[in-house]
Amino acid sequence: MAILEEARPPVVYLASLSPEALEGGGWREEDPLLFHLLPWAEERGVPVVALDGEAHLKAEAEAFREALGQFPGGRPHLEAMAAFDQALLALLKEPLTPEALGSEAFLGRLREVYGGFARAFGEGPATGFRARRMARVAEALRGKEGAVVAELLDYLFLAEAFPGALPKAHEPTEAERQRALLDRAWQLKEEDDWGKLLEGLFALGTPEALYLAAQVYLAAGEWQEALSLMEEVFRMDFQRPEYLPGYVLARFGQLLDLAGERGRALRAYKGVLALSWAPEEARAIAQAGLRAPFRL
Repeated sequence: MAILEEARPPVVYLASLSPEALEGGGWREEDPLLFHLLPWAEERGVPVVALDGEAHLKAEAEAFREALGQFPGGRPHLEAMAAFDQALLALLKEPLTPEALGSEAFLGRLREVYGGFARAFGEGPATGFRARRMARVAEALRGKEGAVVAELLDYLFLAEAFPGALPKAHEPTEAERQRALLDRAWQLKEEDDWGKLLEGLFALGTPEALYLAAQVYLAAGEWQEALSLMEEVFRMDFQRPEYLPGYVLARFGQLLDLAGERGRALRAYKGVLALSWAPEEARAIAQAGLRAPFRL
């Protein structure tokens, strides 16, 4: 968001999303960035326009993999696909600063991974017709001013179409550092320094930060401390980001079950299902909690 704030674009274009998915909320299970981008744009009166008129073709790539899995001869092909996936994942694990994303070195490696996949399986159903879709998006963007947000592999095609519009060097802001801390906590791993993570989350003190601190305590087996934190979150305004209410209520219900407060736990689970939208994971937790009390 800091890069957009600095650029002050008149419009934000979503290259990898269809207008229908944007309007209907179909992006919620796929694109966490929009939970932050859309409120930012709304507060500043910046229009957000989805450009991928053929986004439904992305499902072709998944169907292609499923088809390969239906017969024994498809296994080697699936393993080859997995190798490309791992190469892409390795690329994503490196520090991705704006200047790195705009460098020829990064684009060259991305081109190599995607090109190998397209040569092996064809540019079409296997890739979700990515090249064709992005050619049409690029055509729609010509002559327009604004910022463009795209999936990484879609970005490759747009970077080649608009070489003068690549990301430039950017000094991280405090807000970005805070977001990076929250994102790290969402992906809690055993090898992380949990003490330092908690220190940073407590310093932030936002509902999302305290929810994540409770997650760390629960992962450490200290559910009483987690419940104490969740009680505090529950007294705060935790409506944003939009994914947070469902997670808060679902986890609060589980912790209340552990404390033997079944009545309050049931109300929390029902609260998840009463939301106009909640992440599928949170809904699954709530439904399980309604059937039987949560136990570690």
